[in-house]
Amino acid sequence: MHISFLLHNAYGIGGTIRTTFTLARTLAEQHDVEIVSVFRHRDAPVLGAPEGVTMRHLVDLRKKSTTYDGDAAEHARPAAVFPRGDSRHRQYSRLTDARIAAHLQGLDADVVVGTRPGLNVHISRQAPRGPVRIGQEHLTLDSHNYRLRREIAHRYTLLDAVTTVTRADAEHYRSRLKLPGVRIEAIPNAVPEPACPPAGGDLKWVVAAGRMHRVKRYDLLVRAFAQVTAARPDWRLRIYGGGDATGDEQDSLRALIGELDLRDHVFLMGSVDPMEAEWPKGSIAAVTSDRESFGMTIVEAMRGGLPVVATDCPLGPAEIIEDGADGRLVPVGDTDAVAAALLQLIEDDELRHRMGRAALSASARFDPARIAERHESLFTELVARGARGHGHSRLRTALHRGRGTVLDGAYALRYKAADVLRKGRTA
Repeated sequence: MHISFLLHNAYGIGGTIRTTFTLARTLAEQHDVEIVSVFRHRDAPVLGAPEGVTMRHLVDLRKKSTTYDGDAAEHARPAAVFPRGDSRHRQYSRLTDARIAAHLQGLDADVVVGTRPGLNVHISRQAPRGPVRIGQEHLTLDSHNYRLRREIAHRYTLLDAVTTVTRADAEHYRSRLKLPGVRIEAIPNAVPEPACPPAGGDLKWVVAAGRMHRVKRYDLLVRAFAQVTAARPDWRLRIYGGGDATGDEQDSLRALIGELDLRDHVFLMGSVDPMEAEWPKGSIAAVTSDRESFGMTIVEAMRGGLPVVATDCPLGPAEIIEDGADGRLVPVGDTDAVAAALLQLIEDDELRHRMGRAALSASARFDPARIAERHESLFTELVARGARGHGHSRLRTALHRGRGTVLDGAYALRYKAADVLRKGRTA
């Protein structure tokens, strides 16, 4: 099969980039695979180009490049196809509308895979009949704003399949969006086996990792660890992660660490990539998020041989951790429960070692080869079904796009009214 992934920016750092590279590299062992990046702002991908995968881009934002597109007039005009509800909308333009459309119209592939809602909408609206159209969802339906949920409820009906990273989220797409004829499958992210040996379970460190954002509730973890150190002052905590544009928590965490007199017990390590060599430096991992779309750090820690204490937040942890077997699930926002679960593993060496071994074994189900097999099976089935003449009829597509024109007009009027109202308030 020829499989084409459409990615927002293959030259940056992020979970979607990493998981797409992992999947593409594994599929490329058996198939012809390409990654098409809408944007390119660096000469080479930060994560390194996946072996065996063809890489190309549509819009060049390298200022020193002879093909720089940043000065193009169309690049300054807001996108009409990429949905406003997608958080990346401001980066898209009439130029990306045209470049993505031209790419999709000229695509010679068996399968085209979008990797975020805005790109999935492009595929549903602009991909020709022929390639199987897949929309990957790396976040959750509930994490999308109302505007985006409304749009994808309409646009996704012309996709052949939507994949989510959890079973719970797949059920939300089935029950709440009503996408007749669209296959909805839950396929988790793949996490490669680390190159370094797994944790031995004897080092007196707890490890946490992830972007430094309030949703990760590192404040709760620090407060829980104050209880841990009161009982076991010989244990320490490392927190890995950098800030992001939506809410840097480092300053407030440093203040909290000082307030609780934990400077010798809790350490903010900054961002480390990759993390695989850091997990075995601890014996327990902690994830205290209010919500997770999947839980990559949970799987990464388990692949490093660590049992994980995690909040039982929507939607991923309960689909990864078997409570009491390879980790612990505790109520969301419960500082005392986090502290108690950590202390249970700290105080019981045999339990900690047994759970670490179980975590290492259980995490093998997220190996790239196994995850790629599930995608390959879905792609093969849909390609075969299309070859037998199954697909969206021309009439259905025409009716859908006619309705879409009306929908676009209604959205445009609504956005214009909102802009007028906003300018009136600030005048």
